[in-house]
Amino acid sequence: MINAREFWTKRFSEHMKETSRYLKYIFNGHIAVAMLFFISALAYYYQQWLQDLPESFPTPLVVGVAFGFLASYSPVRTLLKEPDLVFLLPAEYKLGAYFKRCLYYSYIVQLYVIFLVAAALGPLYFATFPQLGTRYYLMMIAVVLFVKGWNMVSNWWMLKERNPRLRLLDQIAKFLLNVAIFYFLSQGNWVFAGVVTVLLVGLVLYTYTIANQKAGLAWDLLVEKDQQRMRTFYRIANMFTDVPHLKNTVKKRHGLVSAVVSRVPYRQDQTFSYLYRITFIRSSDYLGMYLRLIAIGGLAVWFVPNLWVKAAFALLFLYLSAFQMMTLWNHHRTIAWMDIYPLQRDWKEQALLRWLQQIMYFQTFLFGLLFLMQWEWFGMVLVWTSGSLFSYLFIQSYVKQKLT
Repeated sequence: MINAREFWTKRFSEHMKETSRYLKYIFNGHIAVAMLFFISALAYYYQQWLQDLPESFPTPLVVGVAFGFLASYSPVRTLLKEPDLVFLLPAEYKLGAYFKRCLYYSYIVQLYVIFLVAAALGPLYFATFPQLGTRYYLMMIAVVLFVKGWNMVSNWWMLKERNPRLRLLDQIAKFLLNVAIFYFLSQGNWVFAGVVTVLLVGLVLYTYTIANQKAGLAWDLLVEKDQQRMRTFYRIANMFTDVPHLKNTVKKRHGLVSAVVSRVPYRQDQTFSYLYRITFIRSSDYLGMYLRLIAIGGLAVWFVPNLWVKAAFALLFLYLSAFQMMTLWNHHRTIAWMDIYPLQRDWKEQALLRWLQQIMYFQTFLFGLLFLMQWEWFGMVLVWTSGSLFSYLFIQSYVKQKLT
């Protein structure tokens, strides 16, 4: 006899223990200081930009897309595992209280994102629509919370549907309707917002009708969705610490692999140089994170008006990239042949330091090009000089010390 409430308490406790285990590594001192600097600088220049906000800026569209996305993206965490497909399937009719708690937990844990985005968009909204005031904006946030509840329940019903195309169409339709609701609502247009809300209610009721026609839950789909979210969390955590049970995916990327290994000599002492390069390119973690950091850092360098702050952002994202890529050192720690083959440890260390040095120099070069495109010659020389010096000192001091 299964007790749904006790089962939820046990599964939730295990989940919190697992996530908190890695969260303490993600929010460590290095990342906290870097993010504090990044957010402080963005807040300052955001305030400066608002003072000269152009009248033609599409604030309603920005608010509508942001709030519409937050309301639409409402995944349900069920905390199910693969063995549950066998052991819990016969007891599905007794797990109503368990799944209700899953909905409550999923809703509450996503509220902080809404409040953060609402706080970030608040100054922009007040600068564009000062006549509507704070009370109206708070009412909009309350509507977001209410509509998000609708979307979450609707998403839960759609998890009974096995057709991925139908689920995708449902998500797209709800997203567009949610964006339209908050687009009209942000301008104070209650009539059009009300009409679109009626359409959203009709879509939710249609989803409920489809769900009632299904015999039961699609347990394999629930487990797959939950495992996908945990894999995403583990990939993020793996950038800061080792995650032994992370299942990495490998992509071929023949062109990139050929480009980075073509000049590696075919010698025994270059084994790790070859290995780290193809790991960086083909693994699902490193290349994507490296490119994202370049893109975010490049946007900061491009839009921040102050030259010295631009250079500081360039150095900040150089540091973040090197810090994240250090995990390459432990990527192959579980492979036995690494200890069996006659390969010296010094070769491994030198290969990683050399590769990290090269990708940091390349990132420094790209940031310098952004200054060149804006005709800031001094900034280009400043970033290329300071970035190269920082890259060398950081790799040869901090990183080298961590590897020994």
